[in-house]
Amino acid sequence: MSRDLQLDLFPTTSDAGPVTDLVPDEVDIYILNLSGGKDGPRAAALALDAGRAAGVEDRVFTIHASLGPLEWPAVTVDGVRYPGSSELAALHSRALGVPPERHIEVRRTQELEGKRVPYDLLTYIAERGDWPWKGVLPCRSDWKTGLIYGAFSSMVRARKKELGRPVVCANVLGIRADESPDRKKRPALRTTAANTARVVHEWSPAHQVTTQEVKDWTDDQGLSHQWCYDSHPGAGDWKGSSRCSCSLCVLANRRDLLLAVRRRPRLAELYALVERVRGVPFNPNTSMAELIERAARPGAPDPGVVIEDEGPEFDALENAVQAALKKPAKRARYVRPVPEGDALPGGCDGCAAGGAAGPDQEV
Repeated sequence: MSRDLQLDLFPTTSDAGPVTDLVPDEVDIYILNLSGGKDGPRAAALALDAGRAAGVEDRVFTIHASLGPLEWPAVTVDGVRYPGSSELAALHSRALGVPPERHIEVRRTQELEGKRVPYDLLTYIAERGDWPWKGVLPCRSDWKTGLIYGAFSSMVRARKKELGRPVVCANVLGIRADESPDRKKRPALRTTAANTARVVHEWSPAHQVTTQEVKDWTDDQGLSHQWCYDSHPGAGDWKGSSRCSCSLCVLANRRDLLLAVRRRPRLAELYALVERVRGVPFNPNTSMAELIERAARPGAPDPGVVIEDEGPEFDALENAVQAALKKPAKRARYVRPVPEGDALPGGCDGCAAGGAAGPDQEV
């Protein structure tokens, strides 16, 4: 992998908090976040360069916070299997040179009938009767950040006992400036937690790397990228989805959503069921029902592949969502209903794709 990190590439801003520089050998635990997407490996490689140069590569861990069946799954086309996001995150970790025992996968669970079972985000949405949106994103906090911090709690306690001081962690993210205006303003280095147990520095070493540079680097390294980025699995053309998060993300742009609806129709119908029962549109700019209708029109993106979404994991999700919808919603914010045959005005400047689906994004 590349060894090209220069620590002064990413200067911090005045609002970065108490940290003004990251000294690699003063970091006790490196947490490299890998979603299975394109940006995590680039950031992870840069952080690894720093750790290796400082001789602290043994402090590096990779982690993937799984969203279960809401992630892009594996597909097999013409006898070739293309891995899903969770599997790809582990493959990326291995390709970066991190030992398998230092790759961690976490997934949120709940107790049901005396057993721990997966607790998926769509079930939570069905229970609450509300969708994530700007400023309220449990998909990032409760299903990712909280789980990731929790995964390292026992390690932090042990290291604190050894060191006699708070443990310094570098939480390495694949956030880049050209993803959105909000992310452009976000410091590449900032302190996000400081207490008696741990000090966490959030570090985005690929903050100034462009999207094209990420793609070129990925291809130059011979690193596999998530198949959803391509027009069809195996194409290698980067002409599919522009992002790799939830297959149907409320913050995605219109084209990505239409493509996902066509690629995962059964999942889209399950989202539409939640929307219909709870009476709250998928996001303030569009409804899932409208997306499904538009995806069936001539001129909609060619899916390249259609996923059946069959199997026990998806069936469990469907059953959990249907059970949740039989109960009153726990909480729902007021959202204007989507006018029939149209989308609500407005937009989002905080998503990785640069804007949520809006009425100006037609097919």
